[in-house]
Amino acid sequence: MSRQWFVYSSIALTMLLSGCQSPQTHPSPETAEQTQSSSDETGSCEVGKTPIKNQQDCEIAKDGVIDVIHPEEDLVVSAKPDEKDALDKEPAPVVITDVWARIANQLNFEVPDNRRVAVQRNWYLKHPEYMARVTRRAQPFLFYITSQIEEQEMPLELALLPIVESAFDPFAYSHGRAAGMWQFIPGTARRFGIRQSWWYDGRRDVIASTDGALSYLTYLYEYFDGNWLHALAAYNSGEGRVRRAIKRNQQAGKPTDFWSLDLPRETRAYVPKLLALADILKNKQSYDFAWPAIENVPVIKIVDLGSQVDLAFAADLAGMDLKALQALNPGFNRWATDPDGPHHLVLPADKAENFTRQLASIDRDERLNWVRHTVKRGDSLLKLANQYHTTAKIIRQVNNLDSNMIRIGDHIMVPVALKALNAYALSQDQRLASLQNIQRADHKLVHKVKSGDTFWELSRKYKVDTRELAKWNGMAPTDPLHPGKELVVWVNKVSDSQRNDAVIKTLTYTVRKGDSLSVIANKFNVRIKDIKDWNDIANQRYLQPGQKLKLFVDITRLKNIG
Repeated sequence: MSRQWFVYSSIALTMLLSGCQSPQTHPSPETAEQTQSSSDETGSCEVGKTPIKNQQDCEIAKDGVIDVIHPEEDLVVSAKPDEKDALDKEPAPVVITDVWARIANQLNFEVPDNRRVAVQRNWYLKHPEYMARVTRRAQPFLFYITSQIEEQEMPLELALLPIVESAFDPFAYSHGRAAGMWQFIPGTARRFGIRQSWWYDGRRDVIASTDGALSYLTYLYEYFDGNWLHALAAYNSGEGRVRRAIKRNQQAGKPTDFWSLDLPRETRAYVPKLLALADILKNKQSYDFAWPAIENVPVIKIVDLGSQVDLAFAADLAGMDLKALQALNPGFNRWATDPDGPHHLVLPADKAENFTRQLASIDRDERLNWVRHTVKRGDSLLKLANQYHTTAKIIRQVNNLDSNMIRIGDHIMVPVALKALNAYALSQDQRLASLQNIQRADHKLVHKVKSGDTFWELSRKYKVDTRELAKWNGMAPTDPLHPGKELVVWVNKVSDSQRNDAVIKTLTYTVRKGDSLSVIANKFNVRIKDIKDWNDIANQRYLQPGQKLKLFVDITRLKNIG
């Protein structure tokens, strides 16, 4: 494919890390069966921060859509194109100044005239403000992603896939534990070489996840014998599920094209969304749709670091705001890059050369801040790692320790963050703290997870929606809960069983002869209504001996239950 050369000019680059929704995950074959379609919902809804009152529009917006968990941030990142690269290239006879136009000129998928596409297209056409937000978020990365797709000679429709997946939000997180702009679940990410560690999650790294997504899509295209619609459906719901749908149709003598397959509702909407977007982009003048432009210039560069670097140190060296640097490098979970790599940073193109030159003159030991800790009674590597927000492995490495044993009086060198942790506003911990502090109701409760807790049980206990409870805590309802984790719960009224000083235990009570709801409620100091809610027995008039009831009991307020 011939390369297109472009005219370069200075641009303002903005990224908006704000509310949006994401419709899918794409599991590996072994986890495909566990992928859940989104639940049907009624009433008013929102896409991003846009309320939708019309019921039909609401259904369209939520068709296969799930809530994305993300920081409520507005962020401006300024950058300039690389003027040196522009001068080194010969000018082309045709100048394309908008990346979206560059993509539109290479769209080739056939878009059928059917209701499934029309429904999605009509929704996008009615909500231009949604595309405006998507474009602001896509600006730093769209030129890079488009170039990667062109280099691999893949369909340019794939440049629109992050809109369907995450609305171009690298911090997006959805059901099935899917994360990042391309919405990888952990297993599929590992399968395609995307690294995940305490320090780093390559699913949110736009460079690493783009490479992984294109590799996965290439595999799926070949797996389905060159059928892109089958490949895209499988990216959403797994190749095993799509393969079985094809096989069922073959055995029944039915057509096996995408439109004829019996697939989950989410997947049935997924491919039409991409085709609808492609149709609007290619024919935006006919639709009179104001698709915001993105200048067709490279605005980021990937800089090799060679070792671990404190992100605050890197931001100062680049002459950037720390938050802006983190926005371009969303894969880093903590205050520094991963000591085991990848050793690269994404920087504005006009800052990369000076940064690289300055970094080369600084010793690697000076790229991190250090403290000299004298070991005291009760210290351990794990305790020190938690205290200094690093890992025991790093402390062992930098001190050449053969084991986890340390002795009182030993001096241990520990790398620590250059700035206060709350300065790293887009780190994993700070994003979670910001999310948990967004006021959702009158009262904020803190629940410390105990063994056996589930989101479903906690939603019953606190009388809140399961999905909302998970979202308040940066999780999905299917995520496991680990003992000791602190969850925030927002309620308008605090009942006795929800007091912060309550000691709540989950009990399974076996109904005895002569028991009634009032007897059991009095015995355990709970309400009859709560017992009904916890056990879905609102319409059950009588209890049966031997019947099992789940109770959430404050053991500090128990009466004599002898």
